[in-house]
Amino acid sequence: MAQKVRTCLWFDHEAEEAANFYVSLFPNSRIVDIAHYNEAGPGKPGSVLMVTFQLAGVEYLALNGGPIFKFTEAISISVDCVDQAEVDRLWEKLGEGGSYSRCGWLKDRYGLSWQIAPSRVVELISGPDKAGAKRAMEAMMTMAKLDIAAVEAAYNAC
Repeated sequence: MAQKVRTCLWFDHEAEEAANFYVSLFPNSRIVDIAHYNEAGPGKPGSVLMVTFQLAGVEYLALNGGPIFKFTEAISISVDCVDQAEVDRLWEKLGEGGSYSRCGWLKDRYGLSWQIAPSRVVELISGPDKAGAKRAMEAMMTMAKLDIAAVEAAYNAC
């Protein structure tokens, strides 16, 4: 049975390509189903209408709805990274052909925004040492790709 609540991502015509790209990046990910347009349209009969896919076990829909709507930064997918190697890998792969922003945010080649957020950085910016948390936040705000060691050094600085 499908997840009761799923995020639907609206693409012009690259839903299948994007879904395949995304599932290649995360363990426990797969294409679940591909539905095609029929003669009722509005897409060309036989072309991909919707792709159901899972990223790290969470189900999403990718819809080929045409050029009517575009992604904005108001919606993003946040990835809780376990270490710097995962941050580096996802930052490179997801950002290729897209654009990089600040504080771990990037847009992929399809225009979808991602937050590549190491769990350790989140712990540090909300840590019990208020002065350390402030220094960690200030350090993070200067970064594009988040550097766990640099944020940790800022937190621990005296």
